[in-house]
This record gives sequence, C-alpha cells and structure tokens, in this order.
Amino acid sequence: MLGPSAHVDTFCRDNLPAPEDQPDYLLDAFPYPDHMNAAYELTDRMVEKGFGDRVALVGQGRSRTYAELAQWSSQIARALVEDYGIKPGHRILIRSANTPALVACWLGATKAGAVVINTMPMMRKKELMQYLDKAQVQLALCDLRMLDELEACLGDSATLEHVVSFDGTAGFNGALDHMAARQSTEPFWVKTGRDDVALLGFTSGSTGVPKATMHFHRDLLVIADAYAKEVLNVQPDDIFVGSPPLAFTFGLGGLAIFPLRFGASAVLLEQAGPAQLIEIIERHKATICFTAPTAYRAMLLAMEEGADLSSLRCAVSAGETLPPPVFEAWVNKTGREILDGIGGTELLHIYISNRFGSAQPGSTGTPLTGYIAKIVDDEMNEVPRGTPGHLAVKGPVGCRYLEDARQTTFVRDGWNLPGDIFTQDEAGAFHFASRSDDMIVSSGYNIAGPEVESALLAHPDVLECGVIGVPDEARGAIVQAHVVLRDGVAANESTAMELQEFVKATVAPYKYPRSVIFTTALPKTESGKIQRFRLKQSEDCAGAFTPNEDAPD
Repeated sequence: MLGPSAHVDTFCRDNLPAPEDQPDYLLDAFPYPDHMNAAYELTDRMVEKGFGDRVALVGQGRSRTYAELAQWSSQIARALVEDYGIKPGHRILIRSANTPALVACWLGATKAGAVVINTMPMMRKKELMQYLDKAQVQLALCDLRMLDELEACLGDSATLEHVVSFDGTAGFNGALDHMAARQSTEPFWVKTGRDDVALLGFTSGSTGVPKATMHFHRDLLVIADAYAKEVLNVQPDDIFVGSPPLAFTFGLGGLAIFPLRFGASAVLLEQAGPAQLIEIIERHKATICFTAPTAYRAMLLAMEEGADLSSLRCAVSAGETLPPPVFEAWVNKTGREILDGIGGTELLHIYISNRFGSAQPGSTGTPLTGYIAKIVDDEMNEVPRGTPGHLAVKGPVGCRYLEDARQTTFVRDGWNLPGDIFTQDEAGAFHFASRSDDMIVSSGYNIAGPEVESALLAHPDVLECGVIGVPDEARGAIVQAHVVLRDGVAANESTAMELQEFVKATVAPYKYPRSVIFTTALPKTESGKIQRFRLKQSEDCAGAFTPNEDAPD
C-alpha cells in the first residue's frame, strides 16, 4: 500500500506496475516518515545537523559548502515553481556532465517535487526524444555548452515546453542562474511522500528500447543508509571521487547521495578517466573511489610509476565483475581490498557486496542488511550451493518499470531477477559467473566469459581483455578473446598461442580462447564498462589468431 502523495501531476503513480507485478519490499530496517523530501534531507537537514560550513562539493575550480548548496538548490526550486510553473509530479530532464551545477539542479528539481531524469551529455536527439516521449517531460535543464541536441527536440516533442540553460562552469550565464539569483535563499521544499517517485533511471534493453525505472524518495536514502553506512562506514572527513556519470545511478549514489547523506565531500570531474582520477586523488587526498576494474588496473600501473594513492581507504568496484588478478594485485600493492559489489539501475545501487576484512578474490560478497538473495533455476526453485543459477533478490528497493511489459520478466514471485548467473558457496558468499545472456555454449560446455577474462588478466603481458562467444559451425560457438597487450609486446601468433596455453594451464582447458584478436583499445561506456555487444558486432577480425584444430583441449 502506497503512502500519501504530494504529486499534483499523478503520471508516475498512475503508471507504476500493478501491485502484483512489483517485488516484495523489505522495509522493516528503514522506518521513514510518511512525508519526506530526499533533497531536503541531503542539504538543509545536514545544515541543521551542524554541517553548514563543511565542504559538500568541489568542482569547476571552486568549493561549495553544505549551507551554500542548501541555499542554491532552494533558489533553483523556487525558480522552477515560480518562473516555470513546475508542479509536484512534473518530470524534469537534466543534461550535463558531472559538475556541482548538475547536483544543484537535481536537488532543486527534487525539492520542487519534480521527478528527475538525469541524462548523459553524449546523448543525441534520437535518444533524448525516447526519454522525453516515454516520461512525457515538460521541462529540461541543460548545461549551456550542450544545448543543441535538446533544443532540436523542442519542435518534435509532444510535451517538452522549455529548455532552460544553466552554467556548468561555475559562471552565471544561464537563464536558470539569473532566475534563481532573484529568489530567496530561505529553505524551500515540497513535503513529498516517501512513496512519491523522485527519480526515473533509464536503462537500455537488448531490444534497444529504453526502460525507465521508478525510484521513490525513500529509495534515495535507503541506498545510503544501507550500503554507504554499513559497508563504507562513511565519515564526515571522507572525500569521494569516481568516474561514473551522475546520470548513472551508480554515480548518483557514489558521488552525490552517499557523501551528502553523511556530511562528507565529493570532488566532481567532467572527464574522469584513469589519468584524471589519479590526479585528483593525489591532489585532494581522496579517501573513497568509485570506478570500474579497468580503471583500477590503470591505477596499478600508475603506482608502479610513482603515483601516490595512499590516501584511499576504500576502492569500490562495480559495473563489471572484479577479476581476481586485479583484486590480488591491488591488495599486494596497497595492503587494502577492493570492495566488489553488484547493483543495477532497477535496484538503484549495490545490494550485494564484500566487506572490509573479509573480501575475497572472485567473490561478490553477501547481501546488505535488509536484503536477501538466493540462486534459482528457470522455475524459481532454489538450487544447491555451488550450482550455477539465476540470482534472485529482495530488499527495501526493487524494480518498478514505467509502463513496460518487461516488468514481469524482471520480477517473478516477488523476487527481482537482475539477469545474472551466480553461484553461492557453503559460507553464503555469492560468486558471479556471467550475465544470463552472455554464457558461451561451446560443444555442449557452458563457459563463463568473465572466468576466461580473469585467466587472461593474470598473464603479465595482458593489459585488458574482453571475452565473447562467436558462432562456429562445428562447435556452435567458440570463445574469442579481444586483448590489449602491454607496450612492447608483439601482437603476433606466438603471443596468441602463449596466451592460449596460459589459459589452459589456469582453468579447464576447454575454456581457452580458440580465437585471439589483438586490439589497441576495448569499447567502453563512459563509466569504464566494457561493451561486449560491440565486440560481437565487430566485423574486423583481421589479426585473429587460432590454434591448430588438431591440438588437444
């Protein structure tokens, strides 16, 4: 049963999945009041708790305290309501890279009771139109440096009425900046219901048609009060950095919600590749980093060359499974563990994670407090420990697609099914095997691509790799490895055969890559996640090396 709502525009609540199609929610550990506004809790409430003079955000050459952020976001909220007619429940799309201004706009829109859609700055008109149409967006806020694609949508969108610019460079040149500056700095927020939708997180399906996941105000705080409190033990003197865009819920949690919930600071970068991350960790003495395994490999190389990353007390890895060789190399180099975890847009953030002092290579850990998980077969029967199966999860958050038939695929019998194949060991820890659709079946053998990747990454000449299955007339499919070598290593048949023999000696021989393609870079998302589907789409197999087919497995 949903609690009271402040939404005048009931579009989101009207388009929630039917109660019987939603997962079961385990809320006993999170007794929030009926009315709450997540943006108020992350700003004005923190000022009330005495954090007003502490730095909340760093970016674009300046710092913003909690008091400044609270006032800034309240001014934006007032401008949205008074100058642009925003009503509680209206949808607002935001287009920007990671800047303090983006965070202020997100907080301001949330304070106004709107439902926010954060989007990637690289998106084009076609993609933006899908979001605008599906969410029936009335107003968009956009960094003035990237207005063109959104303004091109104005004439074609059936609902979009305004594209309002803001200055992401810490300047004062956007229309929203001028409107907000005229508003009072006194606290302002709509007393939304805890079960009012606050955020739409879009995620693409295999069909290419985006799905919008619906998250309540309570959900935004749950992920902090669960993962960030229990696992990270965030303290006010922590400084967060990371690579994921705030448009991804992984980034929104790790670089905005988590630090702001506990009075800590976040350093934001528009471009946050490994080189930039290393530089800001050194300069700001960052303590908590959120990024993908590929970036941690780059950091290891940088440390070999003298980079000082000793301030990091916590390295969080998600988006890709963490290969054991990366975990082990990090521990050997820093004396600290990388905390691997699994989350997703549907459940907003991480729900299974390793913990300090008990993290193990190749393990994703155990469910957070308030969550339960199990491994099931195709009929939802729990399988014996050690048997691969579908991961099923319940917790205080869960999948709610906005008017989408795929809801009943993700949620079955009250459980969320994220689409991952896992095993659970006798001690209760979960171990990732593959995405449900990424298992390679070759000559009747089930081969998990990440396991082959881990084996390859243990070879000293391999910098990065991505493993996929490709069609094969004789075997149905074969394992193909796309490999980035360290500088100075020859990309030739001899190296390919050396890697194949190395894999055979590391895992079951039938899992070795029968095709090896050397490349200078792997396709990745902006958060560093390898795009294996692009490897599968590639027609350029020049330079592929295959062994003698008569060689024994």
